[in-house]
Amino acid sequence: MPAETSLLVELGALLFGLGLLGRLSRRIGLSPIPLYLLAGLAFGHGGILPLTASEEFIAVGSEIGVILLLVMLGLEYSANELVGNLRSAAPAGLIDAVLNATPGVAFALLLGWGWLAAVVLGGITWVSSSGVIAKVLSDLGRVGNRETPVVLSVLVIEDLAMALYLPLLTALLAGVGLVRGGLALAVAAGTVMVVLVVAIRYGRWISAALSARDPEALLLGVLGLTLLVAGIAAKLQVSAAVGAFLVGIALSGPVAHHATELLSPLRDLFAAVFFVFFGLVTDPREMPPVLLPALTLAVVTMGTKLLTGYLAARRVGIAEPGRWRAGLALMPRGEFSIVIAGLAVAAGTVEPRLTALATAYVLITVVTGPMLARLPDLAWFKQWLRQRSAARLARPVPTPEGPPLPTPD
Repeated sequence: MPAETSLLVELGALLFGLGLLGRLSRRIGLSPIPLYLLAGLAFGHGGILPLTASEEFIAVGSEIGVILLLVMLGLEYSANELVGNLRSAAPAGLIDAVLNATPGVAFALLLGWGWLAAVVLGGITWVSSSGVIAKVLSDLGRVGNRETPVVLSVLVIEDLAMALYLPLLTALLAGVGLVRGGLALAVAAGTVMVVLVVAIRYGRWISAALSARDPEALLLGVLGLTLLVAGIAAKLQVSAAVGAFLVGIALSGPVAHHATELLSPLRDLFAAVFFVFFGLVTDPREMPPVLLPALTLAVVTMGTKLLTGYLAARRVGIAEPGRWRAGLALMPRGEFSIVIAGLAVAAGTVEPRLTALATAYVLITVVTGPMLARLPDLAWFKQWLRQRSAARLARPVPTPEGPPLPTPD
C-alpha cells in the first residue's frame, strides 16, 4: 500500500489504542504514562509488530510533545510566584538535589558507565514528575492541604533547576568540552534571568498582544510563539523544552488561563506520542538485564524522595501526617526523566543500556508511586501514626544531672 496510506493506518490504530489505554488507566486509578511506554515497547524495535511508516512522524510529534508539556507547566505559574518560591523553598530544593541526584550518580559510576552517564542518571533520579504528582494530588483531594504548597515548591525548584541542567547536559552530550559547557550554562542562566525580568515587567504587554477573546487566534498565536522560541532556544544550545517553559512563564492573566484550556488536548495528544516514541526506540530485549538494577535504584530513590518531602514539610511546621503525605507524593518520576534519557539517546555518547534502565526505572516509580501516595489515607497507616505519636509523647524527658535541690524548711 502507498506510504501515505500506511502512515494513516498505523497512526490511526496507534492513537485509537492509546485512547483505550488512557481509559483503562483512569479506571484502575493509575497514570497512563507506563501504559504508553509499554505500547511503545510493544511496537518499537524488537517489539511484536514494529511501526515503520509512522516512525518519522512520531519522532517529530514527540518533540512537539515535550515542548507542549513544558509550556503548559510554565502556564501554571507566574514569574512572581516562581521568584517567591525560589527564595522560600531554596533550602528544600538543595536537600532535594543532594538526596536524589547522588544515588543516580553513584549508581552509574558503580556500574562503570563513566562520568557522563553519571550526570545523566543523576538528573533522571533527581526530578519528580510534575504531571503525575499534580494528577495524584487532584485525584486524592489534597490540592487544598497544608502540605501541598510544600510539594509544589519542591517541584517548582526542580523545574527551574532543569532550565539550567538541560542546556548544560546538552552541551556535555555534544562533547563540546568544559569551557563551552560552562558557556552554555552561563547562556542558560542569563536567558532565564532575562525572561523572568521580561515576564515580571512586560508580561502584561506580551499577554495583551495575544487576544483571549478569539480562541482560534489565541491557539495559533501561543502555539506559534512557543514553537518559535523553542526553536531559537535550541539554536542557542538552550534546550527547546526550557524555551517552551519560559514562554509559559511569560504569559499571564486571562491569556494564560484560556491558553491552558486550548492547549490541553494538544498536550495530551503529543505527550502520549512522546512517551510512545521513547518506548519505540527502546529494545525490550535489553530490559530484563536491567530490571534488578532499576528496581534497586527505584527503592533507594523513592526512599530519598520520601525523606525530602518529610524534611521539607517539617521545616515549615506541618504535622506528621502531612509530612508523610508530602514525601509519598513526590515519589513518581516521569516526563523530565524521559526527556533527559531521550537527550542521551539522541546524542549516542553514553552507555546504551541507560535507555532501558531509565524506561524500567520510570515504569516502576510511576506505577508504585501513586499507589504508595494513598497510604496515609488507609486506616492501619493512620493507626500506626497515632501509636508512633503516643509513644513519642510517653517517652520520658531526660533531665540534666546535678546536685540535689535543697528541701524547703
